[in-house]
Amino acid sequence: MQNSFQEKSVYFTSLGCSKNLVDGQVMLGYLGLDGFRATPRVEEAVVIVVNTCSFIEASKKESIDTILELADYKDPKNGRCQALVVAGCMAQRYSEALEKDLPEVDLIIGTGEYNKIAKLLRALENGRLESKSFVDIPKFIHTEFDPRINTSPKYMAWLKVSEGCNRNCTFCIIPTIRGRLRSRSVESLVAEAKTLASSGVKELNLISQDLSSYENLYQLLDGLEKVDGIEWLRLFYYYPDDLTDQVIEKMAASKKVCKYLDMPVQHFSNNVLKRMNRQITGEKIFGRVEKLRALIPDMVIRTSIIVGFPGETEEDFAQLLEGVKKARFNHLGIFRYSDEEGTPAFKLGPKVPQDVIEDRFDRLFEVQKEIAREQNQNYLKKTIQVLVEGPHEETELLWQGRHTGQAPDIDGVVIINDLGINAKPIHAGDLISVEITDVLDYDLVGRVKA
Repeated sequence: MQNSFQEKSVYFTSLGCSKNLVDGQVMLGYLGLDGFRATPRVEEAVVIVVNTCSFIEASKKESIDTILELADYKDPKNGRCQALVVAGCMAQRYSEALEKDLPEVDLIIGTGEYNKIAKLLRALENGRLESKSFVDIPKFIHTEFDPRINTSPKYMAWLKVSEGCNRNCTFCIIPTIRGRLRSRSVESLVAEAKTLASSGVKELNLISQDLSSYENLYQLLDGLEKVDGIEWLRLFYYYPDDLTDQVIEKMAASKKVCKYLDMPVQHFSNNVLKRMNRQITGEKIFGRVEKLRALIPDMVIRTSIIVGFPGETEEDFAQLLEGVKKARFNHLGIFRYSDEEGTPAFKLGPKVPQDVIEDRFDRLFEVQKEIAREQNQNYLKKTIQVLVEGPHEETELLWQGRHTGQAPDIDGVVIINDLGINAKPIHAGDLISVEITDVLDYDLVGRVKA
């Protein structure tokens, strides 16, 4: 393969979660240092990288479909690809199967080796690789000294606080494919935040597999608040077990920490929570929600729920429905349980039939849809701060943005249908005041206030 990468063009696609996206941005940073130029045109790329996900069955299928689709560009009739690279969670979890069943793949890079991508491509180019798989126990986590190209809109970024997880929930494969918990220092994270802010980032979304296990979160928030240019700080994946009064008080008092918390609860039935190896009861979960709402009345809470976990009875599901009705989450992601080989839940029984899982999904969806709409009614006729994202994705006649209670990509948006009389031009990344005039199921509609 000597000299096959002379033009050094790379097409990159990252699947799955925001944490995987950050890994992809670091890979792009290392490729950029090595002279690679990113191209949005896959047919032009000499190197194609697929950063995969394998968290649930649907994500595994999407990853495989994407790999096979992009492998077509190795055919000279379709493209110029000389190297197809598979990285990320699927590479870590199924490297042997990928190597055996997908000969089209030239390089397989695990979740702890992605910082070596440029070096490995050079070795591949020069015919010096003895194996195409580079997968080990994940230990790496990037710092402010690793190059990173922020591919998100210039006004926002994801800040990865830690990697790996020590919780060992019975349904989750993450500790196996991401390794044990390892955290970055406050100083490292603040330094990266300053770099991001200098490039125009106003919104920082703090992510990890388990933010609640970050020991210095209060000090981190204190440091990030002082970074000039950062206006919004939002917390994700904070488990209710470890929600402290100190963190709640920081959120209540801060002008920059959004009154928003992503707090995965998964269920309200103690029977199911115990089988999931969650170290909390449904009563204590609801207690955390009550405390948040008592100290921060306008608190926005997002959570995730699994329906159809092995052994979930109709009584368990009734307790789940009741818990969701009482907690009144603003945003709720519902996951249908699916068996994942390598997890303890894979061997648990009895399994809930798929038609029952679908029925429970639909019933919970309808309950939450009504709650979300009612929660949105609280914004009606209020003027709120909105971060402009740009023209609406469906028409350039409207604009869209998000308020502090709407995270990028996963929550609703604010649709701006009236720029006001003698309005100044607005641009993506602007923070503006919007009066809410209408409420949809998940979105808000409003007009710009002078």
